[in-house]
Amino acid sequence: MPVSRAIDGTPVWRRTTRRRALLGWVAWFLLVALVVAAWEEMTRDTIWAFVWDAPRQAADIGARMVPPRWSYLGELLRPLWDTLAIATLGTLLALPIAVPVAALAARNTTPSVALVRPVALLIIVASRSINSLIWALLLVTILGPGVLAGIVAIALRSVGFMGKLIYEAIEEIDPAPVEAMQATGASALQVMDYGIVPQVMPAFAGITVFRWDINIRESAVVGLVGAGGIGLSLEASLNTLAWSQVSLILLVVIATVLVSEWVSAKVRHAII
Repeated sequence: MPVSRAIDGTPVWRRTTRRRALLGWVAWFLLVALVVAAWEEMTRDTIWAFVWDAPRQAADIGARMVPPRWSYLGELLRPLWDTLAIATLGTLLALPIAVPVAALAARNTTPSVALVRPVALLIIVASRSINSLIWALLLVTILGPGVLAGIVAIALRSVGFMGKLIYEAIEEIDPAPVEAMQATGASALQVMDYGIVPQVMPAFAGITVFRWDINIRESAVVGLVGAGGIGLSLEASLNTLAWSQVSLILLVVIATVLVSEWVSAKVRHAII
């Protein structure tokens, strides 16, 4: 607690030292300068006439979106099914990759902290660094447009997410059962099967369901770049300015996400 002395020697309490107060003001000054510089860069090529006209344009598009074209709903059933398939199969495809990578990344299960663990962490970071939309763009170029590109894109994105959470769950297990089994001469496979897996399974199941819930949303987006699903219908409606169809697609997406949220919450509550 910084304390200074008055002229008469009486101690005077201060919230912080003069040095720390000065550093605080310098930090605030640098933050304001950074915000100003970012704003200047962001608005350098901005056409302000469009910005001021944006509320009128938004109101005009909103008026065209109402009412939704309910007769178009039947044509969305197959794309909606493709979206659910992309999310589900992408999650399932990521599991057999994410689990071994997580085991290699966890300090208490990796064969080598110095060699194997950094490689596993690199895989996790690489997967998490690239958005599923970018994966979809690359895979549509490689595999062609369609559901397969969407499934693989979702899987590649999910590997890093699930791998990170699973390896953290492995590192947080109670070491006592593992040490007891090792003391009795159990093999590494037996320790994994009976000492580690039972402790990680609840977290593993919750992570899987949670990632599936996220993938429902992401699978609706990857179709915008040709990777299948309801995003293809959304892109086609946007390109033809069919705003009543766009509003219906958005309502279907919102309803699907709400249902997946409810299912995910129920399953995770039952597991955990």
